[in-house]
Amino acid sequence: MSHAGDCPLCSGPGGELLWRDDRLRVIAVDDALHPGFARVVWNAHVREMTDLDADDRAYCMAVVLAVESAVRDLVRPDKINLASFGNVVPHLHWHVIPRWTDDPHFPEPVWGARRHERAHPVSPDYRIDMQERLIRVLGPGVGIATG
Repeated sequence: MSHAGDCPLCSGPGGELLWRDDRLRVIAVDDALHPGFARVVWNAHVREMTDLDADDRAYCMAVVLAVESAVRDLVRPDKINLASFGNVVPHLHWHVIPRWTDDPHFPEPVWGARRHERAHPVSPDYRIDMQERLIRVLGPGVGIATG
């Protein structure tokens, strides 16, 4: 099991940083088969939602839902999958995954067997649009370079 000292989400952002504040960050996942995939990562090394106090839990879920809303508006998927496992990386993070009925794994989880290889296209400006949307909804964040 991973500990804070060797945790990949403690030692690096975990993807392209879209938004960050003192409690958590939103990253774009580099997954060509599932464009628009984002993660909400708690900055401190905690394993479970119940490691957070009630205010932090509510805040985390509010950001997860803001990310879901932004993904829905920007890429118009058929469905959104939300997941928090932490089996491989036991550091609190939520997956926000846009799904289309023609994506490579639908209706299976994105970690399941592929049904075909094509990916659903999204705007080449998706990440910029996502970052702008998160700043508008969640505030400017800290240490975020905008393009």
